[in-house]
Amino acid sequence: MTTHRKAFPRITISSKQMGGMPCIRGFRISAATVVGKVTEGMSEANILDDYPDLESEDIKEAMRFTAEASRLGAWPSDENCQEY
Repeated sequence: MTTHRKAFPRITISSKQMGGMPCIRGFRISAATVVGKVTEGMSEANILDDYPDLESEDIKEAMRFTAEASRLGAWPSDENCQEY
């Protein structure tokens, strides 16, 4: 049996949620929102205070996902994200 590890298991994409925008673990918190907070200079602790459903690894994965999207010029394929 071969298992395929998703590159971004904390990123969920569903056409039924937020217009298909990549979100964090099925929450209505987009990866773009999280990355935007980081680029505005918000600390990880403050982000976690503002979004208590998030975990530290969610922030890191949102950053990795966005970096990969920038590198590709598009969102990484759905097969690399968790289905929701």
